[in-house]
Amino acid sequence: MIDKIFPETLKILDNLIKFQTVSGASNLDLIQYCEEILNKSGAKSFKTFNKSSTQANLFSTLEAENANQKGIVLSGHTDVVPANPSDWASDPYVAFKKDDKVYGRGTCDMKGFIACTLAVAPLFASSKLKKPVHFSYTFDEETGCLGAPLVLADLKKRNLDFSACIIGEPTNMKAIVANKGYNEYVTHFTGLSGHASNPDSGISAIEYALEYSNKLMELKKQLIKRKTNNRLFSPPYSTLQIGKISGGIGANVIADKCSLEWEVRPINKDDSDFVTKNIDDFVKEILLPKIKKNNSKGNIEKKVIGEVVGFNKEENSESVNLVCNITGDNSNGTMSFGTEAGLFQNSGISTVICGPGSIDQAHTVDEYITYEQLKKCLKMLVSLKEKMVN
Repeated sequence: MIDKIFPETLKILDNLIKFQTVSGASNLDLIQYCEEILNKSGAKSFKTFNKSSTQANLFSTLEAENANQKGIVLSGHTDVVPANPSDWASDPYVAFKKDDKVYGRGTCDMKGFIACTLAVAPLFASSKLKKPVHFSYTFDEETGCLGAPLVLADLKKRNLDFSACIIGEPTNMKAIVANKGYNEYVTHFTGLSGHASNPDSGISAIEYALEYSNKLMELKKQLIKRKTNNRLFSPPYSTLQIGKISGGIGANVIADKCSLEWEVRPINKDDSDFVTKNIDDFVKEILLPKIKKNNSKGNIEKKVIGEVVGFNKEENSESVNLVCNITGDNSNGTMSFGTEAGLFQNSGISTVICGPGSIDQAHTVDEYITYEQLKKCLKMLVSLKEKMVN
């Protein structure tokens, strides 16, 4: 069975890679491609859009004989991180196959999983399902999980219930039962430009950004001290890091603009609130009055890119038990990177993360997924189908 489906999986993956669905860019052509495949199998589909209607989530359903049964959701995000073609050995948006691997942006994170689900859709459709099977494809997961809340809100309005959700992030086909949250921010600093030879003629936005950065580094150390007995994650504490600083135009000009891009990966909401309160209080009570005193037009603005809840381990999870049963692998683990799993879980859906590929390949130059991992994923999905029929 797998050998028959595998060539179609590779063909679909080839096509998915061609869609340059970098976060923030339109994914409508890819969504239309997926919808056409699912509709040919008899699925009923609906979409939810962003405010500008340039991006969409797709939710498709293959109905069961008993319409009252709670269905199983197969979920993946359609967006990918950027790729610089000059850094790659081959075109990142053209599938390249070598040594039983498929190279291309998004192959493992996570168009490989989406390709597998689309390839098995006709198999599900030709069976007398005991439960519905749902296909959920979202936009902009990489930049704060912006798409998933829209589709989940829509599902709630439709009063749809689900017994389990499998999110196909790259886990080497191991069941993942928890992940940290992910909070991403950009803080903008506005000063006053001037000539460097006369320091009093301007206000350096960079200097205030550095003070802000030093406060973040203090909070980073305090997060380590706040670590609990929770040993699920590695490292076993919430993390904070500054990923990018940009500002100024030259050494001889006082910078009037600067920005910091930074993130927090909290183990729990308390740590998330701890960072937010402390950095906001620092700005309100110390830094902003200081910059306003020297320049009435000076400002500090923190922009929330995304605050994604963590995914918590459940006792006797229906979805984890399901995946362990159909894969034959009872081992499970956790991840320190953020996913949409916590959003599905908070919507009342038993959720597990399990998908083909390794996180070590995600977001990298020359990203790839192995044939072996794709076949393991197909085997899991075929086993799921058999379980939903018998």
